[in-house]
Amino acid sequence: MFNPLCVVFALRGKNDTQEKESTLLPQAKARHAKVKIVQERRQKACHTLYTVMKERIMSNIAKTNGIDPFEVRKLYQHVRVVDVADAMDGIGYFNIGLVDKEIRPLWNGIKFWGVALTIRCVPANRPMWKLNTTEEIVGAHGIWFKQVPNQGVNNLIKPGHVVVTDTGSAGEVGFWGSENSLGAVHAGAVGIITNGYCRDTGEVELQKTPICARARGRTIIPGRIQVVDVQTPVGIGGAQVRPGDIVGCDNDGIIVVPLEVAQEVATHAAAILIADMRARRKRYENLGMPFDETVDYEPVEAYYQQFA
Repeated sequence: MFNPLCVVFALRGKNDTQEKESTLLPQAKARHAKVKIVQERRQKACHTLYTVMKERIMSNIAKTNGIDPFEVRKLYQHVRVVDVADAMDGIGYFNIGLVDKEIRPLWNGIKFWGVALTIRCVPANRPMWKLNTTEEIVGAHGIWFKQVPNQGVNNLIKPGHVVVTDTGSAGEVGFWGSENSLGAVHAGAVGIITNGYCRDTGEVELQKTPICARARGRTIIPGRIQVVDVQTPVGIGGAQVRPGDIVGCDNDGIIVVPLEVAQEVATHAAAILIADMRARRKRYENLGMPFDETVDYEPVEAYYQQFA
């Protein structure tokens, strides 16, 4: 049966919808304008932060009395961590720079010496919001970083840098993984050290990416950790690390050498290494063992003579 009230209600509903749409359109435009303003402010803040970072880097360089850490790094070409630890003891720096053994290479055979570039993180104080599509889930990092300030370091990395990351007691989060670590290596990093977690460790080992971490993890960054500063002193495994300090790693562990004593330490460490190579070669001869590169001291002596 025809009911005229149905027509009235239908027309009223249509009019209500049109009124809502006409009301919502300006609201949407206002929200868009507000988002644009926030994005512009964030970009301006990032630019300001980058300027401050550059000034801090230049200040750190000035404080080292003209010492170029990348030149000092060359003195560590052949030495082992144990040689450097012995040299540090020799100048009275007992237990200084020894990084806790809990932070260790992810695969056997890692060895590097480089100049510290530091990152300081803190646990995130907001959760990651629910994502609605597969595309959004795949792009979770990009979505998170649009809302949460992030400081990348690949544009700061120079060939010979070791990226040292203090995760600020954050829980399980793979701040470093198989993909972003390759980005750091491509930028020039010779090693990565973190007192946090590394994920994708099977691929990291397959790639032979030089990473040292406290533990192996499974989770991603959004909602868990946030970078708050770069090129600032950090603490890693009981050792202080400043931008420009010399950092080394091999199978025996990790050590940090303050830049102001790094040249002296390297001189002693090289002498300790060569003496050990000579002594071990005699043992090889007595035992009839074939020589290997660890007792081939002549090229090592020749290398260090250029710095005499």
